Amino acid sequence: MRRADRLFQLVQLIRGRRLSTAAWLAQRLEVSVRSVYRDVADLQHQGVPIEGEAGVGYRLGKGFELPPLMFTQDEAKALVAAMRLAQPWLDAALAAQADSALGKVLSVLPPAARAAAESMAVYSAAPAGLPPAAQLTLQTLREAIAGKRKLLLTYRDLKDKTSQRTVRPLACLYWGQVWTLAAWCEQRRDFRSFRIDRIEAASWEDGFRDEPGQALGDFLRRVRS
Repeated sequence: MRRADRLFQLVQLIRGRRLSTAAWLAQRLEVSVRSVYRDVADLQHQGVPIEGEAGVGYRLGKGFELPPLMFTQDEAKALVAAMRLAQPWLDAALAAQADSALGKVLSVLPPAARAAAESMAVYSAAPAGLPPAAQLTLQTLREAIAGKRKLLLTYRDLKDKTSQRTVRPLACLYWGQVWTLAAWCEQRRDFRSFRIDRIEAASWEDGFRDEPGQALGDFLRRVRS
């Protein structure tokens, strides 16, 4: 990769995330961490408002814009394939928005790239996908996570025992035909995971704020440890 192309790609990677470490950037660009440090310094010298420092991470300052990017044929194929595989396992609202977004991407591609993407011979062989009841539950959970609203769940466990839990929803996780909700359980005072297809009812409660030891980052650190 030419250095000019690498610098452009570096800016794209940084602006696509809240915070990017030099190690992550080096891995994506297939260069050394030292090269990333040097490239970032050169971009900053040229006036690109990259904020942060070595050992902490980088982000792009406000007010910096690049022209819209054009997808390659392979990138467009990847988007179409990802959409076809994911759509049966999304709730109806999210699937519709994803389909709309993909349509906008395809509409601005050159004819040859669009034809190549749409003729991609990759499809989901899932017989049914996510059941309608689970789709509605997934949408409720997503909206509660986005709005930081507690949830009152009626949950049926693997022994068919039903209980009610008040939880702070943190993330919806897809495991291949099964979705789970990662949450902080108010009753257990600990993290818990709930299979979405076993949630019999879910209703919004009061709002909440992230607290130390109870946030998504804390949950992910525990899972990865």
